[in-house]
Amino acid sequence: MKDCAITQEFLSYLKYEKHFSDHTAKCYGADLEQFTDWLLGHNQNEPAPSGASLEGSGAATAVATQTQTNLEQRILQVDTDTIRAFLVFLNDKQYSKSTTARKLATLRSFYKFLVRRNYLTSNPVAVVKTPRQDKKLPRYLEYTEVQRLLNTPPSDTWLGARDRAILETLYSTGMRVSEIVALNMDDVDFLGEVIHIRGKGKKERISPIGSSALQAIQRYIELRNRRMQHDSHFDGKVLFANKHGKRLSTRSVRRKMDKYLRQAGLDPAISPHTLRHSFATHMLNNGADLRSVQELLGHQSLSTTQIYTHVTTAKMKEVYDQAHPRDGMGPDSSY
Repeated sequence: MKDCAITQEFLSYLKYEKHFSDHTAKCYGADLEQFTDWLLGHNQNEPAPSGASLEGSGAATAVATQTQTNLEQRILQVDTDTIRAFLVFLNDKQYSKSTTARKLATLRSFYKFLVRRNYLTSNPVAVVKTPRQDKKLPRYLEYTEVQRLLNTPPSDTWLGARDRAILETLYSTGMRVSEIVALNMDDVDFLGEVIHIRGKGKKERISPIGSSALQAIQRYIELRNRRMQHDSHFDGKVLFANKHGKRLSTRSVRRKMDKYLRQAGLDPAISPHTLRHSFATHMLNNGADLRSVQELLGHQSLSTTQIYTHVTTAKMKEVYDQAHPRDGMGPDSSY
């Protein structure tokens, strides 16, 4: 796909105009590469170039050259039936509905881009419906489980205090792991009790942060400053640093959380994102309105936030059923 100019133009558009992260742009690129590889294979029964023998490596090279040369043309000739055939291919490969939906969304965005850039007059993906998704409620922790986790990191070392501050901040603000590792020292306003967050697509937001999280950050900074006195290579700009004084990675946060989950006796399958889900669920349980939670989470669409209303409703039903077990004598019993 590296030799296909229009796909590279699209990926550059995502990165430099839409300000997608490198990771997101890479995912779009992988989806497009799979589609174009399938597209070439889907057309492999076309006749070989004139004058080429059907035998020998020379013919194979000629066919490969022709398919690469004509890739852009084949991309532009895609119609709705081709897109549906690709979906059948994904289904045969037993891709999940969510993965198939993501790949379809990539193609929808790609062909929408081609229409805008006047490569095409219509989008062949526009009329293709996204596969119906299985409703999967986000997992969250109970209040007592959150407290067990937050109390696990030691507070007598700068690394332990750092980990405590990270967990406290994740739960207090609902920010993503990628957002918390991007924080700098001057992003925390201790006086105003808010924190400056740089989110997806370089979108920024200001979020309130609880006093417990602020105290944890202050404790960490005190111990970290002592550590910095003995390390001239320590990056003083970065808020959450690794043991070498450089910016912490998202993978490191996950590894640290895995350790504390085991120590707290909690399910190791829980991820840092679960704290984000817990934040949103607990906010709604305590009376926050959906629009406020949307802004705090940095969701572009309210529909993304609405999944948490299903979580809180399901929890309320569970609590009600536990308090009012049906024994056949209630108004819902059949006669």
